[in-house]
Order: sequence, then C-alpha cells, then structure tokens
Amino acid sequence: MANNEFRPEWVPSAYGENTQKESSSSGNNNFNLNICKNILFGVAIGDALGVPVEFQSRQEISDHPVTDMIGYGTHNKPAGTFSDDSSLTFCMAEAIASGFSLESTGRNFINWRYNSYWTADNDVFDVGITTQRAIDRLVKGTPAQHAGDFEEESNGNGSLMRVLPLLVYIRDKPVSERYQLIKQVSSITHGHVRSVIACFYYLEFALGILNGEEKFALYNRLQKDIADYLRSINMSRDETSLFDRLLIDRIDMIPENQIRSSGYVLHTLEASICCLLNTDTYKDAVLKAVNLGQDTDTTGAVTGGLAGLLYGYDSIPKPWLDQLARKDDIEDLALRMFKAVQ
Repeated sequence: MANNEFRPEWVPSAYGENTQKESSSSGNNNFNLNICKNILFGVAIGDALGVPVEFQSRQEISDHPVTDMIGYGTHNKPAGTFSDDSSLTFCMAEAIASGFSLESTGRNFINWRYNSYWTADNDVFDVGITTQRAIDRLVKGTPAQHAGDFEEESNGNGSLMRVLPLLVYIRDKPVSERYQLIKQVSSITHGHVRSVIACFYYLEFALGILNGEEKFALYNRLQKDIADYLRSINMSRDETSLFDRLLIDRIDMIPENQIRSSGYVLHTLEASICCLLNTDTYKDAVLKAVNLGQDTDTTGAVTGGLAGLLYGYDSIPKPWLDQLARKDDIEDLALRMFKAVQ
C-alpha cells in the first residue's frame, strides 16, 4: 500500500432520511471451504502480482506490462511475495478463525507489525502511515474500534484492502448489523465514514457474488440498495455523492484514463469494480488491475478478492499458486476459518 495519503478538498455535511427497511442476505446455503480459499488466495495472488511494480506509473508499466507472476522490482522480493495487504487480510482471517472479536483483530495487527506475524518472509516491508498510527494507539491500549484515524485526510485504502474475510462472519446478518460490524472493523485503522462506506460497498458486492448474482445485475441492484441504506442512516449527501461513479454512473464505461489507482480508498474501490466488470476471468481481472499502476499491490488485492469469489480458486493459474509464499499455511488458515464459521 502506498504510504502517501490523498488529501481531498471537500467537507461533508449532514443530510438524509430514515426510510430503509431491514434486509438480510439470501442464499448462502452452499457456503463451503472453497469460499474461504477463494477469498484468501484471491487477495494474495492479486497482491503478489502487484508487489514488484508498486509505485510505478501507468505509463512506466505500459512499456513493460505485467503478464505473469514476476519477482524483485520495487521491493526486491522473489516472485510470489505478498505484502501488508495480504498479511493484514490473514490477520483478519485469524481473528475469525479463533472466535471473532475486534480486540483479537487488533492484537493480530500488532503482532504483524512488530513480530512479523503472517508476513511472507519475516519482513514487514510496506506499512501505510494511517495503519502505523493506529497500531501505535493499539499498543498504548486504545480500544480497537477507536484506534483508527477519523479525519477526512486519512482515507487511504488500508481498511478496504484487508476487510474481505469479514464476509464469512457477517454473511447471514441483517444489513444494519453488517454495516455496524464493517464500520467497527474498518475503524481499527480507518475510522472516517468514507472508508467505512467503501468497505460496506465492497462487502455488499462480495455478498452478492456469494449469493450467486450475475455481476452486472448485482452492480445495478447495489446502486439502489446502497443508496437507500445510506439515506436511511442519514448519511451526508456531500459524502455519498463522492460515490456517484459507482452509485449512479456506469463505472465500467468510464474511459480507463479517467480511472485512478492511487492509495486513496475511493480510487481503489472504483478501479477494482471497473476491472472486475470489464473482464471475464480471474487472470484478466487482476492483471488489468495491476497494470493500472501506482498502488498496484492493493488494487490487485482488492480486485483479486472479488475475482476469487466470482471465478473460484480453480480459476487462478496454477503456476501462480505454486509460486505464492506460504501457500500451505494459507490453505490451513482457510480451513480453520471455515470451521469457525460453520
């Protein structure tokens, strides 16, 4: 994840009305171990593809596009090395596997940062500024759900990149409970409502995939359902309008040169949904994401999580899986997470 923070120019205000009816997920009767593998490997492979070219511009990458799993480059790491995106995703999954709590999630984050827990090679080589500040607060005893930054300028993609395992814990809960849990989990590192909405949209999209919805039908449904829910909780229109390219427009039809891929949470979310809608395989989705440049590992990881759910573990190229660091450990984590939420 890029260490620079995006500083927007807008200021939110209060707005909205309480009209949303309570709803819960439908389906999920086919929940199985492969879903946990789809999530964890989907994220990790997309992340590892992006690590060698992180911070490169779109133009630089276009001269030598990523077409396969490669090594070294930006962080001088072997092929298959995942970054903080996957490490914190695995920390989230471990918390779920051991009986989920916010505090155990926070302890796992501390363990990652200072004891190299769930790193690819015992080296923490990429840490976001906002995430580091939150972990420092956790170390000092701040409750997990209050540890993150709540300022508008602290809307990097650090909570979006790691939130997907929460899907298996919230999948059968009503929408109000899903939103509250997502808010609490995001706020461990990123507490501003913009990051929360981004995580909420992402997990609602993931839930639709889990329930078997076709991706364009799902995109269209969420335009209404997400907007309705945000109005029901009196969310600022100034804030929700920032999501108009997802909630009103056709993100898949926006020219690629207008899709940004920085470390700003909204850029990452838009880029990932755009890549998913404009491709038809896991491989094509994550390669498209990584070749957008800049925060390549996170855009790859966030896209890869959804693409893993949509196309499945078996759709991920086997040579990529074989090169992935700690493949057996990730498989074991998927099994333990599955058993915990059965």
